Amino acid sequence: VIQAVFFGICVLTDLSSLLTKGNDSQEQERQMKKLISLRDWMMAVLAFPIGVFVVTMFWSIYIYDRELVYPKLLDNFIPAWLNHGMHTTVLPFILIEMRTTHHQYPSRSCGLAAVCTFAVGYILWVCWIHHVTGVWVYPLLEHLSPGVKIIFFAAVTVIINIFYLMGEILNNYIWDTQK
Repeated sequence: VIQAVFFGICVLTDLSSLLTKGNDSQEQERQMKKLISLRDWMMAVLAFPIGVFVVTMFWSIYIYDRELVYPKLLDNFIPAWLNHGMHTTVLPFILIEMRTTHHQYPSRSCGLAAVCTFAVGYILWVCWIHHVTGVWVYPLLEHLSPGVKIIFFAAVTVIINIFYLMGEILNNYIWDTQK
């Protein structure tokens, strides 16, 4: 969902830029700046770190034991192309976006705080679903003791923050900018 919303905003930004090119309207320029800021924030805080995390985590666990993350039963309901759409194509598309469009990252402290807020919110949502339904969204969690789950969730949050920093470094390298 994050990737779909992000790329939708990218398309909207590009179309708006094309349609308003040559217009001297200050209001349109102000709205474009807001849209570009939203696009850049989403890239920095959500699309890149979460996208890289999903691809690396999903395929690492899948290779180890697919039943822990994507039980074979799902093959009957989710076609292979859709699985790859959710868990593979995210990475090349996000790298292409980073290479073709300069993104202004927020200050490091604000960016990391936003990433942590999202990670904790998502973890709480996963726990809430288990609380309400008795089923873990990710089968891997069924096999972890409560203490190990806490360590796992903390590690996930740290890893996503590392991916945020990697995105910032890569963006600065590609566009030859320094913070």
